[in-house]
Amino acid sequence: MKVDGHMGANARPLELTILMPCLNERETLGQCILKAERFLDEQGIAGEILIADNGSSDGSREVAEEMGARVILIPERGYGSALMGGIESAKGTYIIMGDADDSYDFYCLAGFIEKLREGYELVMGNRFQGGIKPGAMPFLHQYLGNPVLSTMGRLFFRSPVGDFHCGLRGFSKNAIQSLHLRTTGMEFASEMIVKSTLFGLKITEIPTTLSPAGRSRPPHLRTWQDGWRHLRFLLLYSPRWLFLFPGILLMLLGLGMTLLLLPGPLTIGRATLDIHTLLYAAMTIVIGFQAIIFAVFTKVFAISEGLLPEDPRLHRVFRIIRLETGLLVGAILLMLGFALTFYAYRSWGNQAFGPLEPTRTFRLVIPAVLSLLLGLQIVLSSFFLSVLGMKRRRRT
Repeated sequence: MKVDGHMGANARPLELTILMPCLNERETLGQCILKAERFLDEQGIAGEILIADNGSSDGSREVAEEMGARVILIPERGYGSALMGGIESAKGTYIIMGDADDSYDFYCLAGFIEKLREGYELVMGNRFQGGIKPGAMPFLHQYLGNPVLSTMGRLFFRSPVGDFHCGLRGFSKNAIQSLHLRTTGMEFASEMIVKSTLFGLKITEIPTTLSPAGRSRPPHLRTWQDGWRHLRFLLLYSPRWLFLFPGILLMLLGLGMTLLLLPGPLTIGRATLDIHTLLYAAMTIVIGFQAIIFAVFTKVFAISEGLLPEDPRLHRVFRIIRLETGLLVGAILLMLGFALTFYAYRSWGNQAFGPLEPTRTFRLVIPAVLSLLLGLQIVLSSFFLSVLGMKRRRRT
């Protein structure tokens, strides 16, 4: 049964809040509220219907209030802002959220509440399992955007969710609030799943049917801009795929090419690779090393700020690799670089400091400069990681 949303401050929490973010949904909001009321009544659930209005100007708020739903005003624009405000204001132990455009059937929520009662902390709808009716999802979203981004989410974070962008989902209010979600736009949908996975929440999916939206106005979703925001979020939350793996690949490619070219030119078919290619190979090593260091910096900073959970593997690495270790490795590379530089200088002196043969001299100079660059970067990075480590230990 639905109960009135205006409860006393000391009233016991309801079991369920049905949360609908709303921005100019007058055409369909009433139908969504009627279906949600019917679900609560027939299931005998003590719950409320909460409308998180994000600045509607078409009378949506008045429609919701006339029908007995509780309405809160969210002044900061954005899908994520509306949902975070709604989650904060919800009185239910559980929350089921869904779009107010009548694309999801709020009468068919029994599977969600059953899974929540079983102890699942995030229950995702899956439209690819439940069915997408003709005209309900644009072609690019159905066959490119959603499948690609969902696959990346599963790959990057080992998430069990097959439909990252389904707007119908249920969750434990306490569990989701513990994640301290931050994004204000459409990428909020991805953040909820990513952080739920990383922080070990119990997640499941149920098939969900998507119908064409009942409104006549264009959707708020912007295909390319919002798709990029989702992709950007997935990359920023995965230092391994953004920095570490590309960095390792670049270092291996650069190192392999350097080892091939140090003894002399390399002929492949009609092309001869020489010191010019060797210089680019050295650059590739430096860029790869920087990417790997960025991965470590990002991981440590994200953990210290609570954006990512603690990683036992990182602790094991830092027990072995300390500031002193980094300083020692950096010092060895610096000495190697200075030794090669001195040897190149001696070779120049033997030529009375006159013109030198570049193809011979550069095979000393390039490794010397590479060693100096890497050595200095390792020394500076070791000090910076020590600063980040001090902050992390202080927070712990």
